[in-house]
Amino acid sequence: MTSERTDVQVRAGVESDLCALTKIYNHYVRETPITFDTAVLTPEERRPWLLSHLQDGPHRLMVATDTDREPGSGRILGYATSSGFRPKPAYVTSVEVSVYLAPGAGGRGIGTLLYEALFEALAGEDLHRAYAGVAQPNEASVRLHERFGFRHVGTYREVGRKFGRYWDVAWYEKELGPGSDPAG
Repeated sequence: MTSERTDVQVRAGVESDLCALTKIYNHYVRETPITFDTAVLTPEERRPWLLSHLQDGPHRLMVATDTDREPGSGRILGYATSSGFRPKPAYVTSVEVSVYLAPGAGGRGIGTLLYEALFEALAGEDLHRAYAGVAQPNEASVRLHERFGFRHVGTYREVGRKFGRYWDVAWYEKELGPGSDPAG
């Protein structure tokens, strides 16, 4: 599955993407409160995460590249994932979704392309809800989620400490499954 906009291709992630995906993620670990990880990770430490996102099923990894080359050869501009929401069995029809863009890749509609592809890929899965936690402040992420039909359901106040201060996380929810529109 591919989506294109101004030389951007969205496809399923593959193992050869691991180093580039880790580099993008580590930017957020080092520079932002977007993730509450506080230590950078090696590609080997991220491998289980990558392998838990299959090319079918409810846990997916979609990657945006700047060319239409073969998987693993274009510069990765960002990625979107759907992951297990909580480990207990009754949560199996819920996923947590996220988007991470490479530094300098924002403002080009790449997050939108990634979510379009992700929700299209999830459309046939036995899923009921998608959730997204957005560390505050992050207006770009709030706008992206609202554009896709997510609604704010609550905020955990000062739930994480990073860079010597506490951060809030706003939680958003979106209905999935039969009859729901992938674009909101």
